[in-house]
Amino acid sequence: MPETPENRLKRLRMRSWRRGIKEMDLILGTYADAELSIMDGETLEKFESLLEENDQDLYPWFTGQVQCPAKHQQILAKIRDAEKFR
Repeated sequence: MPETPENRLKRLRMRSWRRGIKEMDLILGTYADAELSIMDGETLEKFESLLEENDQDLYPWFTGQVQCPAKHQQILAKIRDAEKFR
């Protein structure tokens, strides 16, 4: 049985808030709460792909300590821009 759009958003929100590093919970969870319901399909795919990464990789990408892979640069920039205004 295919996943409903509502269940997908719930799953992504849960994955955003239940990371491994509290800082990533706050960054991704806050972003998910604010943006998930208004994301288009392409952005949802990119966000879901980002959530598959390990926090040990994600955090250095967000802090700029390590260059993030090209496939995640667009969604990472959106999240960073959203964080500036919170």
